[in-house]
Amino acid sequence: MINLSNLKPSLNSNKRRKIIGRGRGSGHGKTSTKGDKGQKARSGGHPSPRFEGGQMPILRRLPKRGFKNPFKLRYNIVNLKTLVQFDGEVTPDLLKEKGIIKNNDNLKILGEGILSKPLIVHAMKFSKSAFKKIEDAGGKAIIIQ
Repeated sequence: MINLSNLKPSLNSNKRRKIIGRGRGSGHGKTSTKGDKGQKARSGGHPSPRFEGGQMPILRRLPKRGFKNPFKLRYNIVNLKTLVQFDGEVTPDLLKEKGIIKNNDNLKILGEGILSKPLIVHAMKFSKSAFKKIEDAGGKAIIIQ
């Protein structure tokens, strides 16, 4: 039976901290396990992990490529086959509410799928095929800014 009088830690779970620099008799005296001389033996020694012994570092050897255009418009893309489930008017707010798009700015409608009922679709952009299919179904494609 376990009680407070016979509790003891599990095997190897209580390790003593290595005490260095407390005389030669400790086995960790004199150079305090740092070896003899050199940068690593000095206080505040050790170069940074990315230091490669003086050769040109890998970050400087590799070329820089490309850039991210901060002005690029990224569109939320929705196909007509997704809009079939709606009736009447389709707006970016409605699509966001249903979880089809993440944010309701920059919505583009593409023409994949068949539209059989008239819909009024509000979006920032339409592909030519989507615009034609919405108009042919008797609906309206309204471009919003």
